[in-house]
Amino acid sequence: MKETIHIYHTNDIHSYFHHWPRIRCFLETKKRHHQALKETVFLFDIGDFMDRWHPLTEGTLGKGNVALLNEAGYTAVTIGNNEGITFPHEQLDQLYRGASFDVIVANLYDGNGERRAWMLPHYIYETMNGNQIGLIGITAYYKEIYEQLGWQMTKPLDEIERQLNILKNRQVDCMILLSHLGIDNDKKIAATFPEIDLIIGGHTHHVLPNGQLVNKTLLAGAGQFGDYIGYIKVTIAEGKSKKEATLIKTSDLPAYMNETEEAAALYEHGKSLLQPVIAQIPFPLQADWYHPSLLTQLLCEAIREWTQADCAFIHAGLLLTSLKTGEVTAYDLHQMLPHPINPCVMELTGAELKEVLIETMDSKWPYIRLKGYGFRGKVMGCFVYDRIEIKESGAIIFINGVPIEEKRSYTLATTDMFSFGMFFPILHHAENTRYFLPEFLRDLMAWKLKNMYEPS
Repeated sequence: MKETIHIYHTNDIHSYFHHWPRIRCFLETKKRHHQALKETVFLFDIGDFMDRWHPLTEGTLGKGNVALLNEAGYTAVTIGNNEGITFPHEQLDQLYRGASFDVIVANLYDGNGERRAWMLPHYIYETMNGNQIGLIGITAYYKEIYEQLGWQMTKPLDEIERQLNILKNRQVDCMILLSHLGIDNDKKIAATFPEIDLIIGGHTHHVLPNGQLVNKTLLAGAGQFGDYIGYIKVTIAEGKSKKEATLIKTSDLPAYMNETEEAAALYEHGKSLLQPVIAQIPFPLQADWYHPSLLTQLLCEAIREWTQADCAFIHAGLLLTSLKTGEVTAYDLHQMLPHPINPCVMELTGAELKEVLIETMDSKWPYIRLKGYGFRGKVMGCFVYDRIEIKESGAIIFINGVPIEEKRSYTLATTDMFSFGMFFPILHHAENTRYFLPEFLRDLMAWKLKNMYEPS
């Protein structure tokens, strides 16, 4: 039956709530408007709505974000990597228990290969006029990390094909994919599965002002941080669907009453939950991006000690704030190390390790501005080492006081971001890379400081 369906979507908000009161007001108003006209309306989020850099997300382990989605009246969401791999297994499993929306994620399973009750691989929604809307959700393929956290994953395209085969006999009038895979994968999916009418995407923060057609499939994406709200009008008639996409710039919407105060209140609520005292330090510990400091050294030591590696290095730009004399709270450490970054250990030969260490001495590193890979800082900063001594511009290197041996195997502890291939190719291809999960850098710093300076 002929019908116009209205879809509003968000993606990759990453707990940036400065726009949230305005977004919520807009969505609530639009939903009431369409419902009053007896029109079908859907609200979808495409993942990474959460990010543990924000005190509310950290303090509530994401439950505060779920409450916001509930309040706005979302229909369904898929999860992003920030929901999927930055929470321990138990927390993710509990995260959506109070959700009033559907969680659609087809390629995630529990460790035993079964789906948890809150995971729906697909769902069919019936519209006001009786049309059937098929919805599949798919999330980014971080197989090894999910497995270490006690989950299993299937390859996204394999799972999409499996779900489409299940749905093909259900007389679906419009097939929609919520994809937290990124724009390149979305294009590939559109070319591979022409039966998908609409792919609403995220992960790569792409902005598609009027969508993008790949064959007959429309791709949509609304950027990041709530800068845009996506709107798609789908007209179903005679077994076919016509799709039109646009973006609404959030800053162009009317200001919501007390929106600044409301966003600030979300922050303060999270902060209030992060007040437990971790340690009592007898002197200030200063962060310094451009020179080695005791604070950076303590973090580097903590990573090596926690992982029991032969040696370690980190970059000083990780530490965003300093610590004052006296009580150190969970909030203090969260502000200093807000990243969803985990420690990891790589196995290298002495020759490989030597080459990487010489590269870290390049004078360019401290000033490189950096985004992505979970990093929440501004610049890379200088490199700091533990059980590594470099002399004569790298001509002489000691590991734990002994000259490095080129054919010997060493374990290097560092941060997971160096395993992703952007900075040091040798580390990206290292043998036996092991991630230490679910601990973040701030957890290791808390462990280190607590052992050194017990709170009074």
